[in-house]
Amino acid sequence: MAARLGALAASGLYQRRLHRQSPPPAAPGNMSDALANAVCQRCQARFAPAERIVHSSGELYHEHCFVCAQCFRPFPEGLFYEFEGRKYCEHDFQMLFAPCCGSCGEFIIGRVIKAMNNNWHPGCFRCELCDVELADLGFVKNAGRHLCRPCHNREKAKGLGKYICQRCHLVIDEQPLMFRNDAYHADHFSCTHCGKELTAEARELKAELYCLPCHDKMGIPICGACRRPIEGRVVNALGKQWHVEHFVCAKCEKPFLGHRHYERKGLAYCETHYNQLFGDVCYNCSHVIEGDVVSALNKAWCVSCFSCSTCNSKLTLKNKFVEFDMKPVCKRCYEKFPLELKKRLKKLSELTSRKAQPKSVDLNSA
Repeated sequence: MAARLGALAASGLYQRRLHRQSPPPAAPGNMSDALANAVCQRCQARFAPAERIVHSSGELYHEHCFVCAQCFRPFPEGLFYEFEGRKYCEHDFQMLFAPCCGSCGEFIIGRVIKAMNNNWHPGCFRCELCDVELADLGFVKNAGRHLCRPCHNREKAKGLGKYICQRCHLVIDEQPLMFRNDAYHADHFSCTHCGKELTAEARELKAELYCLPCHDKMGIPICGACRRPIEGRVVNALGKQWHVEHFVCAKCEKPFLGHRHYERKGLAYCETHYNQLFGDVCYNCSHVIEGDVVSALNKAWCVSCFSCSTCNSKLTLKNKFVEFDMKPVCKRCYEKFPLELKKRLKKLSELTSRKAQPKSVDLNSA
């Protein structure tokens, strides 16, 4: 507490006194004359010959008159605070004059930070995002918050959908240079090999940055997705080279990790999404048909899957077959069907073919 109060005393806001003693020594002949003429600074009454007297900063008081100007109680241990010519105990001085901190709620003794319509201890006035002390750094008001300048710039960049440079902490308006997964202004760096100022196209290799010409001379492959050097395993596909984890399905963005992919218009797809988007799906096995397609019964079939649904013998479009339950049945199995079932199938076939034929139009009646 003494250290805290000492800091406030140094601020010039008030004066602290701690004197409680008899008047300074004087010549024996003059002592009685001085006391006979002295009066109490508070009540202006004279002192009794044997009375104890309080001497403070050249002023004399009766012991019962040397009290707080607010609560009229004696000063604990003789400690008081003087402000505008009046003396106060510590409690009343804080209640009357000391500001409260907007963070911890305690009285502020010493240096006061006034900001954001409030008072703060220097150690309590901190950035609301990173918690760094702002008393000597300054701050920026951002959406009702007091932030340090780097945090303010990051929040501003986030709102604009832009990167913030991790060196100068300013918004990057152009394409950023990515180094160790952080964004920078490219002109903060120079090529490790030739020393030229870098651009956003610089390449990182083994924690060092190189300009594009110097990097190309090293013959290191560049990933077709992230445009960064590939130092480990390389995937060659679509006429480019890729990091294993960056060669992904154009639809679900999951890496193939060595599994088969399907290409279409310069993009790679996993089997599932190629099937959904573009592929002919075999009615029997539900897989993408990779080779020849058998189109029959208004469906697509793998050559190996197009077979009699009864005896599983292989069929081609040259073989005679009958549709039964939306699947092909060879002629031999069809002949074994009950007569009544064959009649129904024949009638259904004729009805289907009749609906498929275009209706004739009588031009004269029209």
